[in-house]
Amino acid sequence: MVELADVFRHFADGYLAAHGAAMPTSHRRAIDAIMACRTPELGGHLWRCDTCSKEVFSYHSCKNRSCPQCHTKQTQEWLKARQAEMLPCDYYHVTVTVPQELRELLRANQRDGYAVLMKAAAEAIIELARDRRYVGGTVGVLAVLHTWTQQLNYHPHVHCLVTGGGISADGRDWYPAARKAYLFPERVLAKLVRGKLKALLAKRRPDLIAPATAWKKPWVVDITPWGEAADGVLRYLARYVHRVAITNSRIVAFDERFVTIRYKERKSSRWRTCRLSGHEFMRRFLQHVLPKGLHKVRYFGLWHPSKRAKAAQVRLRLQLDQTNPPVAQPAEPQPAPPADLKVPAQNKTPPQLRPCPHCHKGQLHCVGRLTPKNALGP
Repeated sequence: MVELADVFRHFADGYLAAHGAAMPTSHRRAIDAIMACRTPELGGHLWRCDTCSKEVFSYHSCKNRSCPQCHTKQTQEWLKARQAEMLPCDYYHVTVTVPQELRELLRANQRDGYAVLMKAAAEAIIELARDRRYVGGTVGVLAVLHTWTQQLNYHPHVHCLVTGGGISADGRDWYPAARKAYLFPERVLAKLVRGKLKALLAKRRPDLIAPATAWKKPWVVDITPWGEAADGVLRYLARYVHRVAITNSRIVAFDERFVTIRYKERKSSRWRTCRLSGHEFMRRFLQHVLPKGLHKVRYFGLWHPSKRAKAAQVRLRLQLDQTNPPVAQPAEPQPAPPADLKVPAQNKTPPQLRPCPHCHKGQLHCVGRLTPKNALGP
């Protein structure tokens, strides 16, 4: 299988020679990390089979958030943590898309632009939800930034997971959404997001001037009810939390000049192929590398970190309303063990064994550490 690192190793030198002087530090760091990921450059460990004595090298990953080989474990851990925080209620998936007229401005000012975009989308949802015609309380909003299309074009938009109910201002009452298949009008939400983004951008970056047409044309907003299938939408969002613009499986081939990728056409749902020059492929990929320290996942409303205790109370209340917990029975006293009986000490969980890929009979044991040849900078 062709990997992104292989493509970078082939085209990076030429791309850096042509564009390196104007390249952001985050882009150069991503290139170096992806090419060094799981190679002797980052060091690793030496494992030996206890049966056939074959040795296996295991190299470290780069942990760069733009690398397609990393973060599988992080994604699973994030998904598990979010599943534990889910409320037993209906959910809605809200997508807010930025119009074409604002995209260049956001691309040139990513740190501030992305922050106000996510904040404007979440605040508009929360404000509309407090209207008694729709919910009447403060909902929880999980916002995830997404900037690419299947062909790696620049297309910034925000995915939001919204609870189908909200908590009252005093925190005593829970109000479910007025209608399960309908949260609030998409057109109203689009206008509110547009106005809030304009105001937030003017307050945070008054030096930026956006095209006047961006504030006059209708914006694209989509609201999809998910019912109580929160796990499904969470797994959908998890693909964008730690995943990058393209995975290795979608890179078909490359030669001296071109890179061929596959993508799914939205209208027909069929897989197509696209052929790009090596430099154009790198340019499209790198435009989705976020600045260092920018959070692409943010929590608002009832899910804001400052309201975790209140969210836990709501979760417990809803669970009690939906179930009839059995009355706890007092535990029967257990007889004490004989004085001469030796109880074995509780051992820590043993390390996970790794089967040998050569003989498939023995187990691999770590016998040495490989020092990095060229440690990456921060």
